[in-house]
Amino acid sequence: MTENPQPDETRALTAALAAVALWSTVAAGFKLGLAWLEPLQLLFLGCAVSALFFASAATVTRSWRFDRATLAVSLAFGLMNPLLYYLVLFSAYDRLPAQIAQPLNYTWAITLSLLAVPMLRQPLSRRMGAGIVVSYAGVLVLLSQGRLDQLPDVDGLGVTLALGSTVVWAGYWLLVARNSMPPLTLMATSFCLALPMVALACHLGPGWPRLNWQSVGYGLWVGLVEMGVTFLLWQHALRLTRHAARIGQLIFLSPFLSLIFIATLTGERILGTSIAGLAIIIAGLIIARRADYR
Repeated sequence: MTENPQPDETRALTAALAAVALWSTVAAGFKLGLAWLEPLQLLFLGCAVSALFFASAATVTRSWRFDRATLAVSLAFGLMNPLLYYLVLFSAYDRLPAQIAQPLNYTWAITLSLLAVPMLRQPLSRRMGAGIVVSYAGVLVLLSQGRLDQLPDVDGLGVTLALGSTVVWAGYWLLVARNSMPPLTLMATSFCLALPMVALACHLGPGWPRLNWQSVGYGLWVGLVEMGVTFLLWQHALRLTRHAARIGQLIFLSPFLSLIFIATLTGERILGTSIAGLAIIIAGLIIARRADYR
């Protein structure tokens, strides 16, 4: 694999659209998998698959590093992702309808902007502030579940977990941005180091998942689509394009496509407020994105 492939906008667009299409299925996959498995069990199977995938990719591309600093940093990142982030996220999906959990988790980009103020000492522009207000107004619409005349009947802990997952994810990416390790090296070592910890937590918690075609299938879905192949597709698209910002806009298609998969695969009836709330959240993200603030 070359370090700097020649730009190819057609291939970049193809890879990016493939990544968006795959990511759009994962909310439904989470919900279906959690009907069979406990959050820790689904995490263990997904982590095992993704660790094997990233280890294979790192071996083929000779991306391994085994020095002490790399292992220490990778262990710390592995505690955040996959262990903490996906445990919190799966627990949220276990308690909430997918059409609520998925848009709430999507506000991680707004959380990223808020955390960057103290962590990176970046100023909060007026446009960014406006985007944050608009996005969280969308959260309120989303949580109303079609009832604007009374308090919403939603699982408070589930909402807290979903919003908490955005803090973990945003913090993770802020720390990754300040780290010079190649992405594949980081993913391979962090997932491989996290796997024994996830396995121990699963063993001490709900116990080992029963292996059948359903559990293995959902483990493959989570491990390859959410954590593995799609990550490399997106990275490949960004490496092939001269217009990373334009390619990045495609990610806004994912949550809307996800609602289609949720309705089709899980049978959830998608509420109008879910669509409206998501649209407002995305509008806020677009407003904030135009501030050129990272």
